[in-house]
Amino acid sequence: MSVVDTPSASPEELVRTFLAAMEARDLERAGALLDEGFTMVFPGSGEMHRLDELVAWASSRYRFVRKRIAAVETCGDSDVATVFCHGELDGQWPDGTPFSDVRFIDRFELRHGRIARQQVWNDLALARP
Repeated sequence: MSVVDTPSASPEELVRTFLAAMEARDLERAGALLDEGFTMVFPGSGEMHRLDELVAWASSRYRFVRKRIAAVETCGDSDVATVFCHGELDGQWPDGTPFSDVRFIDRFELRHGRIARQQVWNDLALARP
């Protein structure tokens, strides 16, 4: 049984499962963790509601990105929780040039075991050649 199928999964486990699915571009698996009214905001983006919007928006910014999570902090419980994770990003720019050690912070709001909102802050604009 995966974390997604486990009703007792902690907010941290749900966020880690979501991030792993997004990194693998398994949008179906990631989407199964989202609340009906899900919203997300990234640096330089407007508010988005669908994961395919994010993938399309990000395609001109980088080929891929991986998150190396340094820490995760959770406030709340299984009904309503806020999860912060931070660390560094590694990946490739659209031209194939690698980047690494770019700081990020993600803030997730969870309601009843589903991700309702994701807000992202990072230093990619400062690292871009």
